[in-house]
Order: sequence, then structure tokens, then C-alpha cells
Amino acid sequence: MSGNEFRFFLSYDINLPVTFRIERLEGSLPPVEFPDSGIDPAAEERRAELYVECVLCMDGAPFGLPMRTRLETNGSAYCWNELITLSTKYRDLGRYSQLALTVWDVSHGKNEGLIGGATIPLFNSKLQLKTGKQKLRLWLGKVADGSFPTTTPGKVPRHERGELERLEKLLNKYERGQIQRVDWLDWLTFKAMEKIKGLESSKTGSSHLYLVVDFCSFEHRVVFQESGANFVLPSPISSTNELVIVWDPEVGKINPSEHKQLKLARSLTRGIIDKDLKPSNNERKSIQRILKYPPTRYLSGDEKQLLWKFRFSLMTEKRALTKFLRCVEWSDVQEAKQALELMGKWETIDVSDALELLSPLFESEEVRAYAVSVLERADDEELQCYLLQLVQALRFERTDKSRLSQFLVQRSLNNIELASFLRWYVAVEFYDHGYTKRFYCTHELLEENMMKLQAGPDGEDGFKLWQSLVRQTELTAQLCSIMRDVRNVRGNTQKKIEKLRQLLSGLLSELTYFEEPIRSPLAPSLLITGIVPSESSIFKSALHPLRLTFRTQTGGTSKIIFKKGDDIRQDQLVVQMVSLMDRLLKLENLDLHLTPYKVLATGQDEGMLEFIPSRSLAQILSEHRSITSYLQKFHPDDRGPFGITATCLETFIKSCAGYSVITYILGIGDRHLDNLLLRDDGRMFHVDFGFILGRDPKPFPPPMKLCKEMVEAMGGAESQYYTRFKSYCCEAYNILRKSSNLILNLFHLMAGSNIPDIASDPEKGILKLQEKFRLDLDDEAAIHFFQDLINESVSALFPQMVETIHRWAQYWR
Repeated sequence: MSGNEFRFFLSYDINLPVTFRIERLEGSLPPVEFPDSGIDPAAEERRAELYVECVLCMDGAPFGLPMRTRLETNGSAYCWNELITLSTKYRDLGRYSQLALTVWDVSHGKNEGLIGGATIPLFNSKLQLKTGKQKLRLWLGKVADGSFPTTTPGKVPRHERGELERLEKLLNKYERGQIQRVDWLDWLTFKAMEKIKGLESSKTGSSHLYLVVDFCSFEHRVVFQESGANFVLPSPISSTNELVIVWDPEVGKINPSEHKQLKLARSLTRGIIDKDLKPSNNERKSIQRILKYPPTRYLSGDEKQLLWKFRFSLMTEKRALTKFLRCVEWSDVQEAKQALELMGKWETIDVSDALELLSPLFESEEVRAYAVSVLERADDEELQCYLLQLVQALRFERTDKSRLSQFLVQRSLNNIELASFLRWYVAVEFYDHGYTKRFYCTHELLEENMMKLQAGPDGEDGFKLWQSLVRQTELTAQLCSIMRDVRNVRGNTQKKIEKLRQLLSGLLSELTYFEEPIRSPLAPSLLITGIVPSESSIFKSALHPLRLTFRTQTGGTSKIIFKKGDDIRQDQLVVQMVSLMDRLLKLENLDLHLTPYKVLATGQDEGMLEFIPSRSLAQILSEHRSITSYLQKFHPDDRGPFGITATCLETFIKSCAGYSVITYILGIGDRHLDNLLLRDDGRMFHVDFGFILGRDPKPFPPPMKLCKEMVEAMGGAESQYYTRFKSYCCEAYNILRKSSNLILNLFHLMAGSNIPDIASDPEKGILKLQEKFRLDLDDEAAIHFFQDLINESVSALFPQMVETIHRWAQYWR
């Protein structure tokens, strides 16, 4: 956009209801007095129950009925995060429209305690609609005044604004896309802002109370225009030849004449004559090209018309069903009815395509029910590969007890692993207020049906099975309590380890031997009977994660890592993808010895990981100088290559190839020698997936995450073993490209999740993933492309490119 270009919408043209989100309160609540009831000695023990009353005022008078949020009682951080939609539309707003917001407390019975109120105008001094987050200072003890001018303005006076207010204003612009995003620089900036926020709060110690409101944003600015008035430019146009560009608000909307023509064409080709139509040679080529489109590709009007025209001849082509259903004009009752009839007669689609029909693109309940009927053909092992995404798909269902929800519950009743993971995946989503009811209904349905079971999958009755799953939650709560106590211990890591073992052996000795076995959250088929204090420890890091050794009922042990204070849902997703890709490769008889260790998020900032005995490459290189020397220690063979057994070297080469391809496809960043681990048998694997889909905190990341120490362990870039490595890479890449639709569909279902690198820009992230598959290439061209990619990465690791070496060496450090 040039400096002289100003694109905007007119408020009179926006035929949408006024929408905004009440987010949270910031600050400490004042004491509320009730003169009628006197002083209640238990008042301090009660939690305040707050709601926000929202009144739209036009020209100083209330307009329409007031709206109220739900009651919020969640401790000191009152967070509603609730979307409010008024009956008034933007086109009906006046120049002096204001929003009056009042916070009430109902925790003291019938007497409603007034906390305070604030008023905010919807248009600024430049006649532009306010968008993004607004921080309003409440007038304590006053009801929000909607008159004009108001006596309770929410805007903080200029002389009281500090550095924090200025940064929040910039953050608001950033979230609206008015400031360019630079991932690594943004991360540093946000970190600095947190420090400033902490300093400001400690300095001021302000008793003010603030309400944060998030107004709806549009593609362009919205400028006020009264009904029937002509828009006047704020400044007269000079008499020069300067070109003034005005944004046309109808750009991007459906062309009415084109839409009418399309409907007429559909009505003519909806009759009996369509059944005998056969595509010509050119039309057949066009249809085949469309069927090869990835699920993320939008279809043009001509492409939709082509598929509709030859729908009857395409019924034997199962790949065509999802594309055909995207062509249907679902608002047309007759067309929708015919489409559903054809769907029932179509060649049954694959499970991977059924996942596409559960995406937010398809709202028809019949279509989504058909997708579930296809999923019923999948066995439990395959279903578990997609369970995380199927739980996310519940967001897009139109009813709380949908066909998908009932299907997931019914399948879980016969498989304890499915039941356990379903319960955890659903429980973690409870914090998302927009879908709490939908997820809670599934949780309630699972509990209700399991309690009715006479005999479960392991012979236990339903009540005992459900209780064993509930005890998993109790166990994680106790582990969180232990972590808090351990973190409060002053001193080095050894003192914290001593405290941990002391707690497990003393105050919390019930954790050493459980009264009844508990199903392991990571592997529900495994029964654990207690923690071994002497074999439990703490990792030396900022969050002090626990490394716990559990006894199993069979007499063995199970080691897990428990983290608190870190969101591991992104790690959970990546490891699930590694496990899925490992399965896809093995189905093609290619075992690359991957290590898809188990990960389970048990909350927003807590979770468990399977502990795999291994050492980081950084540690190995500091102690053994090379990977080869380390492997010689465990698998020596004087006759083998580099003094290592051929089996061990082959395992190392295959695992390097597998993870090189997977980390490239998923765009995994922040790779360094501390998060590349090596097992004693030669298996190399990656951990810590804080950056995916192309994000990386360091500048100049290499295209492939392949460090020179790995290449040296294969004998260098000229060795036969390195050639074998490249061969495995290319073979794996082409196998995974065949399943690109499945992987893209799974990520599309995650678009509504709160996983950081997906939630920031779901559409952009999925397109980045699609780009990595290079679907425009055939298999042979893809091999050449991937070989060039490897060569480009490896050539920079050797002396002929000094500057690139320095750049990428800095990355690996």
C-alpha cells in the first residue's frame, strides 16, 4: 500500500451486528460494602462472582436491550473471554454511539455489589471505528454513564499514561496486522515487554481497575457514514494531477450477475439429461487435474461448474467426492438434496479423505455424519493416529452431542487406550470457553456410558475403569504439588533432588506404593503401582522437570518426565506426526528406526513425556570428540565400517534420514546439538519442538537440519554410506508425498486449536506445509529436488563456502 493510499469501508455498508469480546479484569478488586446486611465475617472468604453489563447508547440514550456476560468466579484473574453480539448493526450506528460497561458482583446473595463502570465511544475523532483491544479504566462505585459527554470515560488521561500504555497501544496495532511480523525479533520484544510490565506494576502499585475489551477488526478501516449521506473526504483534493486511490468495498464479494448465471446453468444441468453426459478428452484432463489438487486448494467457478456438470460420471471415482461436495450450493434446497442423494451412492472414499469432510469447510450435518460412517471402518490403531485431530473437529460440529462425539465415545468403550487419551484430549480443551460446553458434553457422554459397562475391555466393570482414569488426574495434581515444593527449595539441583526423594519417602509416602494400581497416562494398558524414590530425579533446567521411575504391576519399571510451566501441546502434535509418518513408511516396507516417544499434555502448562535413555550430541561430542567414537564404545567391530558394527551404522544412517525428511516437511526450527539425542543402539532422534512450520528464533536457518558431525559419522560427503543416506531420504520423501492429503487434512483440523505456531496464522502455516511437499513435481523430479536440497545444506558445512559456514555454524551453536 502506498503512502497516499487509504483503503476503507463505510459503516453504512456493513450489514453485520456489532460484535466485541469482553476479555478480563486487571487490578485488585475494591472491598464491597452492603449497608443493609452489615459486615459479614465470612465475606473475605467468599470469592467475588462478577458479570459485565453492556449497554449500547446512541446520542446519550440507551439503545436496545442490555447484554450480560456469564458469571466469573475464577480467583483474582477474572477472565470472561466472552463474545458479545448486539442486535444493532454497524450500519445503524450514529456518530456519537458509545458502549457503557458496568461490572457487578453478586457473591453476596440478593444484594448486587457495584464494582465500577466505564464508557467508550465506538468512533474516534477521525470518524474511524475503533478496533482491536481497548483497556478501559473503571470508575469505582459508579454505573457506566451513556450520556454525551459521559462522566465515566474509560480512556486513561494522557498525563497518567506510562510506558506500559504506549507498548499496549503498539501491541494492539501489531495484533491488527499494522506492524510487520518478524518472528525472532517479536519474541525478544515480547520478552522485554514482560520485564517492563513487571517493573511498572512494582513501581506504581496502582489501585486502579481496568477492563480489557476486544473490538472486531475488519480487513480495512471502517469510516462513519450516516444513512443516505454522501461521504465527504476530510481534506479537499488539491488541483494537481495526483491520483487519489479509493478502496471499493465490493472487491472480493460475489458478482451478482455471475452468481445468477451459475444458478441458471445449474438449473439447466440438474435434470435427467446430466446422467448421460460424458466429458470430452480436454474436459477429462481438466477434471483429473482438479482431482489432484491438495485439500487446501480453492476451486474456481468454472472448475466447480465442470465437476457439477459431470457429477454422475464421476460417481465411480472416490477421490472426486470431496471436490464435488465443495461445488454444491448448500443454500439451494433442491441442489443440496440431490447432492446428498448422490453422496450415498458414490464410491466409498478413503479414511484420509473422510477427515477433510470434518473440517470447518463442511457444515452440513449429513456430510459430517457420512464422514463418521467412513471412519467406522478404521481399526483402533489407525483411529488412535487421528484421535487428537478428531477431538479438535468437535469444535466445528453444530450440536453438542454430535454423531462424531457419539462415535468417539462408543469406540473408546472397547479400548482403554482410546478412552484414556480421549478423556485427556477433551479435558485439556476445557479452558477454551467458546467450546467448553461441546467438549464437556463429550466428557459427560464418555463417563455416562463407561459407568454403564458391565464388563470393560480388560474384564473390569465400567465403574472401576472410570475410577482408574480419574486417579490419573489425582496423580498429576499431586505431581504438580511436588514440583511447587521442590522449586521453593533454595540451593542447587542436588538439594532439590534430595527434597524430592524426601517428599516421596515421607509426607507423600502414599505415592511410593499406591493403594490400587493406576493406569499410566502415557500407556493406559500399563498398570503402575508406585514411584521409586531412589531412582527419581530432577533435570537441571529452569523449569526443573521431574524424572520419575514407576513400578509396574508386572514387576518392571516405567520412566517418565513430568513438566509444569511449559505448554507441550505442540510437542504432542509433532510427536504424533512422527508416529504417523513412521507408520506410513513401515506400510511401504521402509523402517527408518525412528523414536516416536510418547507425549501427553495434561493441562495448558503441564504434561508427561516418555523418558528414553540417551545422550545429547553436545554431551557426546564434548566427551568423545565424535559420534563414531561414541558408537565404537557400545558396538565395536574391527572388521566393520569405522570400527562399528554394520547394523549399528545402518541404524544411525536410517534414523538420520528419517528425521531429516520429517523436520524438513514440518518446518521444525531451533535445532541445536542439545536437542538432538542419540541412543546406544545408534538411533538418533529430535526433542523440544517449540518452533514448527518454518518458524525459527535464529536468523539464517539451514534448509535441512543436518549438522556436519552427522555427515562425518557417515564417512563424509563422498562416502558410500552418505550416498545411502541420501537414497533413504529421497525414498522416504516420495512415500510421505503420497500421503500429503492425509497430513494436510490433519493439520487443517488443528486450525482452531490454541497450539502457538498454528493459532498465530493457521492458513499461512498449512500453506507452508503444503509447499514442502512440492506437489507440482513427479517422483523423479522430487528426487532431484531433495538431493539438491541435501547438497545445498551439506556444501555449506565445508570450507568452500566460508561465509555460509560462519552463518550456519552460528545457528548450530
